[in-house]
Amino acid sequence: MEKEQKKTRTECDLLGCVEVPENVLYGVQTMRGLENFPISKFRLCEYPLFIRGLAIVKLGAAVANHDMGLLSDELFNAISQACREIMEGKFHEFFPVDMIQGGAGTTTNMNANEVIANRALEIMGHARGEYQYCSPNDHVNCSQSTNDAYPSAIHLGLYATHLELRKHLMELIASFARKGEEFAHVLKMGRTQLQDAVPMTLGQTFHGFASVLQGEVENLDHAASEFLSINMGATAIGTGICAEPGYAERCTAAIREITGWDVKQAEDLVGATSDTVCMVGYSSAMKRIASKMNKICNDLRLLSSGPRCGLGEFNLPARQPGSSIMPGKVNPVIPEVMNQIAFKVIGNELCVTMADEAAQMELNAMEPVMAQCCFESAELLVNGFDTLRIRCVEGITANEERCLQYVHNSIGVVTALNPIIGYKNSTKIAKEALETGRGVYELVLEHGILSREELDEVLKPENMIRPVKLNIRPRR
Repeated sequence: MEKEQKKTRTECDLLGCVEVPENVLYGVQTMRGLENFPISKFRLCEYPLFIRGLAIVKLGAAVANHDMGLLSDELFNAISQACREIMEGKFHEFFPVDMIQGGAGTTTNMNANEVIANRALEIMGHARGEYQYCSPNDHVNCSQSTNDAYPSAIHLGLYATHLELRKHLMELIASFARKGEEFAHVLKMGRTQLQDAVPMTLGQTFHGFASVLQGEVENLDHAASEFLSINMGATAIGTGICAEPGYAERCTAAIREITGWDVKQAEDLVGATSDTVCMVGYSSAMKRIASKMNKICNDLRLLSSGPRCGLGEFNLPARQPGSSIMPGKVNPVIPEVMNQIAFKVIGNELCVTMADEAAQMELNAMEPVMAQCCFESAELLVNGFDTLRIRCVEGITANEERCLQYVHNSIGVVTALNPIIGYKNSTKIAKEALETGRGVYELVLEHGILSREELDEVLKPENMIRPVKLNIRPRR
């Protein structure tokens, strides 16, 4: 028995007519995009904040066009309702186009226009595809071009993404800071170039992790602030052709009211239409964080290495068996996955930079891959931050005895004596300790350089982990 034929409707454009499935809200140009760009698994429907940005842009344009008498009340009400429904998360399944596409985003822009138009037609009581009543181009795209609607939607989508990324980053920072407080009393050896350095606390290590990440928040905020400048009203190249005087200002004001953000019109619409450097800036800010996360996770893996034959200063939560052949082995899988996320974010930043450099004349046709990389990097970081925090950092426990043992056995502790007994004496003690395997403590006493009471005072934990002034002089 033959399968039942799916119902379709016929839609036409300048290239001819296409059969569109009757049950979808998109139309002919989305169908062409699906046919032309089967490039990746990065589908627009997987990026809800980008879709929301598109809906906000279309709603802002509709508000301005209605105010200027270019849309009837009926059309405005229907388009407005459709946009708000999409902003609420409805109909996202009808945004199936590939994020990576030719045409500087025209396929994405028309996907939005078609979905909004067909939903508006339903609201007004018409059938999908009856575009004489609500057209994707003449009504939903009124006073716009892909070249202002698409980048403006990217900006709004990425700013919303930034707010999410920032929240999850702050939660991770707070988690590291809490561990810093928990481990404030645990004395350990610091290391430089993988060699013993001077004593510190495990709490200082974790406060350091929190601090270096906290330092990136302001930089990330600054980079994101550039997304609040949009070029709505630029239309094709920034001259505003096909838009009426005052439209750009009204549209920007409407978007500012819809979002509650300090959205502003770009100072020069011609320049802004071809300028995509704000994505370079934000991608670079994410790369800085990724680079720091990579270092932190390397430290987590090294300092927890073992359990018997590594550093083993603290324990990471055991999350899964680590080997198909070595019984009992548990690997640091959570820091490892964060490392890999960092590599991907760093690679995406290079792609964004190269795509930005590919701008020509009045437009950068490479915006789609830039947007995909920025949205992907942010999503990877959000997922990585949460995974690292919940499944690793919050469950770390200290091996206090091992940390203290390293301090007692380390030759590096002689550095704390250097200001008291001088570099010559310190070098002598360090050399002898290396050659004999004996401890610094006993050698200082044996040579009569300091009394036991003086030595104990110098080597108090609180005197080795911060600047102090001690009135102690060597005897010899």
